[in-house]
Formats: sequence, structure tokens, C-alpha cells
Amino acid sequence: MKINGRSFRTIWPTANGAAVEIIDQTLLPHDFVTRRLETADEVAEAIRVMRVRGAPLIGVAAAYGVALAMARDPSDASLANALKLLGATRPTAINLRWALDRIATAVRRVTLDKVAETAFAEAARMADEDVETNAAIGGHGLKLIRAAHARKPGEPVNVLTHCNAGWLACVDWGTALAPIYRAHDEGIPVHVWVDETRPRIQGALTAWELASHGVPHTVIVDNAGGHLMQHGRVDLCIVGTDRTTRDGDVANKIGTYLKALAAFDNDVPFYVGLPGSTIDWSIRSCREIPIEERAAEEVTVITGRAAEGMASVQVYPAGTRAANFGFDVTPGRLVTALITERGVCQSSEAGLLSLFPERSNG
Repeated sequence: MKINGRSFRTIWPTANGAAVEIIDQTLLPHDFVTRRLETADEVAEAIRVMRVRGAPLIGVAAAYGVALAMARDPSDASLANALKLLGATRPTAINLRWALDRIATAVRRVTLDKVAETAFAEAARMADEDVETNAAIGGHGLKLIRAAHARKPGEPVNVLTHCNAGWLACVDWGTALAPIYRAHDEGIPVHVWVDETRPRIQGALTAWELASHGVPHTVIVDNAGGHLMQHGRVDLCIVGTDRTTRDGDVANKIGTYLKALAAFDNDVPFYVGLPGSTIDWSIRSCREIPIEERAAEEVTVITGRAAEGMASVQVYPAGTRAANFGFDVTPGRLVTALITERGVCQSSEAGLLSLFPERSNG
């Protein structure tokens, strides 16, 4: 994507290969700042505090974290330590484990003198594949928006999304937002209802992305989506997912389940955009997905731009307890279809296996 006319990915290696650079998303949408990461510890911190966020980007960042560790010490002990460190940062997003397993397999196949080179090459390959995957998701999802536009020619297609599943959550393009970008670029009039997505206000990232690309949008509070659906002002919903079970249940940012229920009650199509790497083929039940619980301060304190610069404001009385569940799970029965890089399918085991037949035997 482009920022002020310059193309950016969300993560990239430095020219000398000694570090990686990221867009520090904790400072968006107010300040666009890149940050240099030189060690696995710095990558782990960036994932943990959400300088990088979104399942696909977390996976690629973790892979680069392993590569940085291998450049310093290519031993088996160093690899084990890096995998443990990075694997403990975020429990819900399956891409993290997938990426760590993949890069560990790659480096274990080569001699010690080739470990660092192999690790960086594999991380770069994952990044490139993510871009291709999300572009494909965008193409398949575009067909759904085209169909919605055909049903109401001359009027904008109103899409509701939740959290940020755009290019900031991936290496480029995004999952849920890729079809929207493709539709906008094709000339289809599309308008996006942007959930603010408490508690971290990740709707601000979506609004910033859409504004940068020129896509019309309106920010709404999280609980307004049902009202809009009741009044026919939402044509379809598209969200992302951090982990999808073999049976098609999807774990996404807290609040997604309520949007799916409202969509189901109002006959609004509810789609989920995801790369195949986000499918956890090892589990079936949504109850098996670990749900991350984050710091209470994310709920009780809000940070934003004030007249004198960035400032944090406590919005609840001192000592107030707050529960901060990062994700919820939407059952596959509430999902109209899954949009993957291989096509669109039912949110069920049969649907997923129709696109990923190689997974039939486990």
C-alpha cells in the first residue's frame, strides 16, 4: 500500500540484513513511525505490545525474529530459546505457531553455517507469500461485492467490518479489507462502516487505512452495527480471523460474535476473510481455542492525541477491576462463507476440505 505516495509493507529487512524494520502501530493513526528491530527479544516485545498485530503479520514477524536469533547464534539451543520466547507472545493467533514451526523445519534441514541465511530466506518467502495470498483473497471477495452491487445498481455497497484486518494486519493488502480495496479500485461505489473496536480502538487503524486509499467510510461505536442492519443499511459484513477450526468456527477480535448474531437475525451475509495458514486443522471445537486476556489498563485507560501531544486518560475510578478478553469465537453456522486464497467455501469441515483436499487425512 502507499503512504504519501511511497509504497510500504508492514515489515521488511534492512539493506544489510542485520535487522528488520516495522511500522509501529501503537503510534497510529496519529504518527507514522518506523522502528528498527535487531534481536528476537525486540521482535517479541513488538508482538506482545502490538507494535505489530494481526495474525498474518505476527507470523511473519516471528519468523524474522527467529532469523535474527540465528544470525547471532545458530545453535540448536539458540533456536529452542527463540521459538519458546516468540511462541509465548500471543496465544490465540495460530499463524504464530504455524510460522515458527515452518521456519524451525527449514533451518533444521541445513548445516550450521547455512542456518542464518536459510532463516532469513524463509522469512522473506513467508512475507512474499502473504502478499500473494491476500491479493487472491481480495480477488475472490471482490466477486461477492460485485454481486451485492448488481442487486442495487447505482447505489453504494455498504460493508461493515470489525477490528482491523487490512494491510496493517498483514504484510500487504489485508484479508477482510482486500476485497474492499479491489472493489474500490474497480470503480464499484463502496462505503465501509468501521467499528471502533474497543478496547484498543483498532477501528482507527482501519479508518486511517481507508482514508489513505480514498475509500469512503464512517466510524461507528461497536454497538451500532445491529441498529444499522435492522434498518437495511448494511449489505454485507466482512471480518478477519486469528484462528479457524477444522469445523469452520472463527476466533476474531472480541465483539465479532455479536456482529455475526445481528447479521444472522437480519439476513445480512457475514463473510470471513482468511489465509489457509490461519486454519487450525488440529481442533474442531471453538472451546479448544485459547482466548487471550490482556491488561485491564487497555479498558480503563484511553490514549489519544491532545493539544499538547499524545496523552493517556483514565476513564474509570481508580481501583476499578476490568476484564479484557481479546477475542471471541463465532460458530461456523453463523458464517455465510469463508473467503480464502483458494476460493469461497462454506464455513464447515466439508467446505474447507473442498478447497484444501490435502488435509482430508488429518
